[in-house]
Amino acid sequence: MDAIDHAILNELKRNGRASASEISKKVNLSIPAVAERIRKMEQAEVIQQYTIKINRDKIGKHLLAFIFVNIDKTENIENFKNTIVQHDCVLECYHVAGIYDYLLKVATEDTQALEDFLSNTLKKIKGVSSSNTFIALITLKEKINL
Repeated sequence: MDAIDHAILNELKRNGRASASEISKKVNLSIPAVAERIRKMEQAEVIQQYTIKINRDKIGKHLLAFIFVNIDKTENIENFKNTIVQHDCVLECYHVAGIYDYLLKVATEDTQALEDFLSNTLKKIKGVSSSNTFIALITLKEKINL
């Protein structure tokens, strides 16, 4: 990847719907050259998907929480991984180093919905031995791409 590829990526990060024509004007390259570079980045999986950023408040997901989770036994890890990713309120899930095993980023309507997720979903997954929840009061920075 060279500077032009990075410039193309930056334009796509700003507007994933930008056309090759629009991008070509900003990176000083022909439309076919921009389209070819984008195609190559897609094939190389540098670009994995095109998406949108949704305003959670506008769709009623007012509460953002981070939940640290411990799994009791190694044999329960696969079940946890397969189960947790099925829940729409779980935006992200990371296997982490330290005293916890996993970190979840969860968006819910309110504290009642969060409590329901914790009590009736998360803690009922076989192997979940403990969790520790932190509620975000305000988001200062949140990027969906590097």
